[in-house]
Amino acid sequence: VQLVESGGGSVQSGGSLRLSCAASGFTYSRYCMGWFRQGPGQGREGVATIGSDGSTTYADSVKGRFTVSQGNAKNTMYLQMNSLRPEDTAMYYCAARKLRIGAWSDFRLYNYWGQGTQVTVSS
Repeated sequence: VQLVESGGGSVQSGGSLRLSCAASGFTYSRYCMGWFRQGPGQGREGVATIGSDGSTTYADSVKGRFTVSQGNAKNTMYLQMNSLRPEDTAMYYCAARKLRIGAWSDFRLYNYWGQGTQVTVSS
């Protein structure tokens, strides 16, 4: 099983980035996918999730600024991040969970994780 994130980088406040997550080694269509982030000295925070049916949910802190989507191949997930703020600075991870139980933002419910990609937003 592999989840590989890419697209992180350094931008100024108000800028945009698009993160990608390429998945392999499991039946992607049977899993819900999520994006999480972890800032320095902080816990892992749920950012957004997308189900196999395309349904999406976002953390309040990113609503209206971030958009999660599936690629045409359906084994790739994206996170379009607009209007970035310094408080968005974190390591961003993609994750997959099989069971649709509990809160989508509970990182303990996810079976597979990527290695993360760093996003740094300067003011």
